[in-house]
Amino acid sequence: MTPGPGAPRGLRIPAAELVEQFSHASGPGGQGVNTTDSRVQLSLDLAATTALDEVQRARVLASLSSKLAGTVLTLTAAEQRSQRQNRRAARERLAALLREAVTPPVVRRATRPTKGSKRRRLEAKRRRAALKQTRRPPGSE
Repeated sequence: MTPGPGAPRGLRIPAAELVEQFSHASGPGGQGVNTTDSRVQLSLDLAATTALDEVQRARVLASLSSKLAGTVLTLTAAEQRSQRQNRRAARERLAALLREAVTPPVVRRATRPTKGSKRRRLEAKRRRAALKQTRRPPGSE
């Protein structure tokens, strides 16, 4: 994975930590659809991987918790007819998920309203009050 926020040196996941399983993919494929194992299931145990430090691991486990089975993240790719293309798609999807999960959340900084926005808000309030004042029946005050 390329360097970015949350991973300044990038991430390299050792191939030994990735578990790939292959099975028959449903859908188009012609004569070879029932004979080739083109669907790829790519799994990575996020708690045991050496690619993440403790801060990154905590951030990834928290942000991907809905997609995990325990601490294992499993992705399936079966869009292509070729096993090689599905392997590439699964790895790219894993990289994108991890890149997004490792990125620290952007903390919103409180700001003050500008003088112009305060002035416009108060002027609009005055105009609205004057409009409502003209709608009142005479002597209602």
